[in-house]
Amino acid sequence: MIPPLRRARAFFGTMAGQIFVTLTLGMSVAAIVALLVAEQTRQHDFERVRRQRVLASATDIAARMRRDPAKVEQMMADHNIVGAYPAPEGVALSESDGDLEQALRARLGPQSQPEAAQVPMGLCFPDRSRQLAAGLVDAPRPDCWVVRYVDRRGEHRAMALTFPRIAKPPSTVFNPLYLLVIVAASAGLAILVARSVARPLRRLERAAEAFSLSLDPEEIPERGPEEVRAALSTFNLMQRRARAGFAERTQLLAAISHDLQTPLTRLRLRLELVENPELRDRLLADHQAMLTLVREGLDLASSTESREDWSVIDIDSLLMSMAEDAQDLDQPVRFAGGCGGTVRVKPNALMRCIGNLVDNAVKYGGSAQISCARSGGRLLIQVCDAGPGIPPEQIEQMFEPFTRGTEGQPGGRHGTGIGLTIARALAMSFEASVRLRNGEDKGLVATIDMKA
Repeated sequence: MIPPLRRARAFFGTMAGQIFVTLTLGMSVAAIVALLVAEQTRQHDFERVRRQRVLASATDIAARMRRDPAKVEQMMADHNIVGAYPAPEGVALSESDGDLEQALRARLGPQSQPEAAQVPMGLCFPDRSRQLAAGLVDAPRPDCWVVRYVDRRGEHRAMALTFPRIAKPPSTVFNPLYLLVIVAASAGLAILVARSVARPLRRLERAAEAFSLSLDPEEIPERGPEEVRAALSTFNLMQRRARAGFAERTQLLAAISHDLQTPLTRLRLRLELVENPELRDRLLADHQAMLTLVREGLDLASSTESREDWSVIDIDSLLMSMAEDAQDLDQPVRFAGGCGGTVRVKPNALMRCIGNLVDNAVKYGGSAQISCARSGGRLLIQVCDAGPGIPPEQIEQMFEPFTRGTEGQPGGRHGTGIGLTIARALAMSFEASVRLRNGEDKGLVATIDMKA
């Protein structure tokens, strides 16, 4: 039985565990930050309400002062205006409220030079005995604000304003119960999300493990969200291509081993008679055949493992350049027409693929015509020759290694018969396909089909 500590350590080492930790911490921090913002907003609203009370009272008293200042001052001295009293003498406003002073300046005018601050209740009413009443001895005392300003006549005015104290509710941000609820809710949601995200990857992991043990495993059912289906579909395609590549590689190595036996045997026998000029010439011919076979076999092996970077190229310029290069070598190659625009491919692989098809067209069809077209979101590059074509039942067989055309074709059966195999392998490296068909009148048409 696995100890709980080891199980926990193994879980947090998985992607699901890391998603769980990330989401739990992220959502918890986000919730706490949201509470802090809400707390800050509540504090701001609390202070704003307090200032609005002072602003409304101070504006009202100032308006009364403009009409009859002597009467209003007497009424405040006699406590006939509830909540408004003469300001005590000698009280310094060391911590003035800048926001309240700005609001007062907007109400009373720029010449008012207001000063406003909250002061202890004892400074407003030193004689506390007058404030005592039955049942209110220990009750919280009112808030007291002192407001000073200069009226429009240039007279200095001062008042003390009292308001019932508003109790600010205590903060709940760091309440242990609230924090526990936040973390528990975040952890619950995080574990559900982590399991949901990791489930397709576990399926992919099991499929990859099965593929490492067998070259012919069952394909994964493509279910789930769009991204998951795309990943599983790609993995299934990778399995199919890998199976085809392994089969091709095995066939290639077996064929090379078989075909090398004859020239190597002839080479060994004729080396014994190397002094004979005629025999030496044949020996060199066999040696050259062996080198050609090995070279093209290695070409095929490397074409199935192309690691070239992707690039965006002008397809018409590439095809025209290849046709002109072939013409410079006195080959009957013509660029018939382009399709415009760019395409994302592996340039060297595409050029080698087209080059093999052009070589085959010239070798077996006498000439080559290169053209390009777009259809249904696909880009089609066609290489046409003027030869006799291939019997329909043999077309697919032409892609098998070391399969050569019939003797009736121009050039006979020369070559190793590996050019089309290399072309198809190269096309697969940039997610394209190569297919053959006979032309409407005569000749063979080789088509490279890729995403536009």
